[in-house]
Amino acid sequence: MPSNVRGVLVERVSALPDGPLDVTWLAAETPRLPLGRVRLHWEPASLAGWNVTAHLGLATTEVHLASWPAAPDDWPSLVRPTVHEVLGLCAALAVATAALDLSNRLVQV
Repeated sequence: MPSNVRGVLVERVSALPDGPLDVTWLAAETPRLPLGRVRLHWEPASLAGWNVTAHLGLATTEVHLASWPAAPDDWPSLVRPTVHEVLGLCAALAVATAALDLSNRLVQV
């Protein structure tokens, strides 16, 4: 990972079991994650593999989503199912929130 970045922002996760993770680098000075977005960070593990962490952006903070210590070199295939499920859940919650907001506005009319 380049020294001027703090991880990658997951843009899209394929639903296919061996599908890709589409990401963009996050600059080190990025203040925090946008709501419902996932950041992945990895560094070499002490003995072998990679220490991979995932963080999730919430409305007012970031939370630690998961860690994969000493993950093998093909770690993207290991983390893909978790990231795919979390992004799907965030999308569903966004739709539910928008529907609730619309419902509340209609009641006020």
